[in-house]
Amino acid sequence: MNILNTTFNTPYHTAPFSKIKNEDYMPAFLKAIKKAKVEIDTIANSSETPSFKNTIEALDFSGEELDRLSSIFFNLNSAETNDHIQKIAQEVSPLLSDFSNDITLNESLFKRVKAVYDQKSNLDLTTEQSTLLDKKYKGFSRNGANLSEEKKTRLREIDKQSSKLKLNFGENILAETNKFEMHLTNENDLTGLPEGAKEAAQQLAESKNKEGWLITLDYPSYIPFMTYADNRELRKELAISAGSKAFKGDALDNQDNVLQIVKLRHERANLLGYKTHAHFVLEERMAKTPETVENFLNELLEKAKPAAQNEFENLEQFAKDLDGIDRLEKWDGSYYAEKLKQKLFSLDDEQLKPYFKLENVINGAFTIAERLFDLKFEEIDTIDKYHKDVLTYKVTDNKGNLVSIFYADFFPRAGKRNGAWMTVYKPQYIKDGVNDRPHISNVCNFTKPTKSKPSLLTFNEVTTLFHEFGHALHGMLANTTYPSLSGTSVFWDFVELPSQVLENWCYEKEALELFATHYETGAVIPMELIEKIKASSTFHEGMQTLRQISFGLLDMSWHGQDPTAITNIKTHEFKAFENTKLYPDVQENCMSTSFAHIFQGGYSSGYYSYKWAELLDADAFEYFLEEGIFNKVVAQKFKDNVLSQGGIEDPMTLYKRFRGKEPRPDALLKRAGLIEK
Repeated sequence: MNILNTTFNTPYHTAPFSKIKNEDYMPAFLKAIKKAKVEIDTIANSSETPSFKNTIEALDFSGEELDRLSSIFFNLNSAETNDHIQKIAQEVSPLLSDFSNDITLNESLFKRVKAVYDQKSNLDLTTEQSTLLDKKYKGFSRNGANLSEEKKTRLREIDKQSSKLKLNFGENILAETNKFEMHLTNENDLTGLPEGAKEAAQQLAESKNKEGWLITLDYPSYIPFMTYADNRELRKELAISAGSKAFKGDALDNQDNVLQIVKLRHERANLLGYKTHAHFVLEERMAKTPETVENFLNELLEKAKPAAQNEFENLEQFAKDLDGIDRLEKWDGSYYAEKLKQKLFSLDDEQLKPYFKLENVINGAFTIAERLFDLKFEEIDTIDKYHKDVLTYKVTDNKGNLVSIFYADFFPRAGKRNGAWMTVYKPQYIKDGVNDRPHISNVCNFTKPTKSKPSLLTFNEVTTLFHEFGHALHGMLANTTYPSLSGTSVFWDFVELPSQVLENWCYEKEALELFATHYETGAVIPMELIEKIKASSTFHEGMQTLRQISFGLLDMSWHGQDPTAITNIKTHEFKAFENTKLYPDVQENCMSTSFAHIFQGGYSSGYYSYKWAELLDADAFEYFLEEGIFNKVVAQKFKDNVLSQGGIEDPMTLYKRFRGKEPRPDALLKRAGLIEK
């Protein structure tokens, strides 16, 4: 018996990671797909009159075994992969794409869904049921159910090809990241680097039986070097290596993958009757249209650009005065920005890091969640892990009821992709009167403990931890009936609200004093440092905003127009960045070939949503500031109307119910220092 095809006989039905073998996956997928097909056929071929319960609801609860298996497998493909798993992913992705199309292109099934949809106004449905019905109907119509047979066949081909191309894209980036090493044997090359970063580089070299120090493209290695290393030539080498990932014309090159992906997306949108991929995607977003997104980004650009140019000129002048640098290059930005920040605010990450021991920051996030939402986090060792570094928690409410199981995986390793994300191993839903609780995971890449120091986080890493934990709370506190509407299953430009709003607590004295204590002395972070954190929070906000806008515009340039005439990726990208450019271009570099958010993740036509959600989060946090950052009434309203509601209603309706009004950009622009407070 393959363990992956069984109901897990484990504490809280958690995934039995240690008992799963790589060779179990493929047979398990084949069996689960077969089982799910039978479930779909049963619904499609039922002799009963189509109803909400026997069609729409049955559809949402079908394929549970396959969904669970897919979650486990693809989460591990991101967090703990190897050649074998990557090979299985290549084989199984087209099968899953086929299966998905088997559902959406199943005429008998669509007829039943349409029959229920057509009598929607006569059905006595709850808000959630009504949303689910809309979602299921659109799931078919937006995926080709109304197409001719010939076009359906082409749609299947496109989806199959796209799923493989996305995997190739991600595998190439991971391989490029793992391949690069800067091996240093002269300690002078590390001048300027903090002791902790030097020790980590030495430990990494030791682990690979090498003398000296190793610098890699993993963020905990890359960022400190780019920020502190005095050797400009080495910073240049590192920056060009990072910026040229999958853009070298070799076996790991992603240029062809990018062109194929965007052209297939465009063709797919056209097949379905949409002008571009962006028109297709944004129909199911708060923004609704590409025009709204472009207007939103350009309006922000208008406000941010003068500030960004001013900041850049000041930084350039500062570098010239300090070191006689005539032209500021991309590999100088972080280095001189850090020096300028220290000069202006007498504040640098090395000063702050001793107050941000990883374990303390985790406990701080837990304490804030307890004070806001009455949650209790208890570390447990009774459930299986996929790697020894993973921490496991049981989350309960103030009555002792299980809320969620929580996995936390914080350190980089070879089989793990860069970045930070939240994911779900099992969603929340209510079935047969039982509220089945979710299994949620946060995955990050923070600096590992060294022989002499625990894991000490930069302030940026602290906000990253809180950001991902905000997503985790959205998943944990889910309280909906249907799995496809649960937790983070919301419009993409709404999903970043819970994560971004939680970052705000990192800047507040009342919150920092709960967890920011010196790892050696236990002393609470001094008030003057808190004031400096606050004062420096808008440092280079214009440049940061411009950077995010540039990524959003690049995304829209790939997906908001017909890409079929694009042949040169670098030329296209250069033009897309024209209005947001500050630094001289680096010929060897190209962002698109490693822009995983839009070519591997789910952010195509959606990268703008970070800034969109920032507008929401600034407005939402203003409410907390007005009433008190631990105000139980405001927190309860946020929990009841946002965190627990998943995608059961239009996000703006949910937001207005929490806030009492629509959000306005003023709070964001004030917070960013782009307009007067």
